[in-house]
Amino acid sequence: MTASGASENRPPHMALDPLEELDMTGPRMLETLARMRAGLAYIALAAVANAGLTLSAAADPLGLEPLREGDMRKLTVHAEPQPGSDAAFESADGGEMTLAAYEGQVVLLNFWATWCAPCRHEMPALSQLQTELGGEDFAVVTVAAGRNAPAAMARFFDEIAVDNLPLHRDPQQSLAREMGVLGLPVTILLDRDGTELARLQGGADWATDSARAIVRAAMGVEG
Repeated sequence: MTASGASENRPPHMALDPLEELDMTGPRMLETLARMRAGLAYIALAAVANAGLTLSAAADPLGLEPLREGDMRKLTVHAEPQPGSDAAFESADGGEMTLAAYEGQVVLLNFWATWCAPCRHEMPALSQLQTELGGEDFAVVTVAAGRNAPAAMARFFDEIAVDNLPLHRDPQQSLAREMGVLGLPVTILLDRDGTELARLQGGADWATDSARAIVRAAMGVEG
């Protein structure tokens, strides 16, 4: 469901642009369809995770599953790592980039939009996580999916006093679609090679002990 008018004036629902707007004629058609099916599967897996079922140690070599507490119980840890994406998106300075720019770092990839109320609520916690753990080994990477004007994005960050997260854009939703993002916000944990380890659908408090423990485990850091 979407609303007419400027993106920043949309109501605080969580749906991306309708599927009718998808370009299904390009060479990425089959991969895009597979990603979207995967997105639906992730939602189903999240429901299973929230029901209290856990992965075996063999399927969770980093030990992320037992670290999930509070909002982090919504985090779906994959039994097998999922492929990342090489889709291009727009960097904060207007250039073209891919997630390969973060190779070697553990990445918490957050898809958001200026019209998304849960995004506004969780962004300060993501900023705090970046302040506490960000550096050569870890980065919170924020990408605005869909029609988000750069000025509106900057105003969004100013209003919530966030100044340490990137204003990347995915105006054509190329990256979001390849990553199977079906609503906002979605936050995806990637390893140093860009492989997807886990994802969380919806807003969450990322400034908790549980969130920090999960990120540290993905980084291979104890404590």
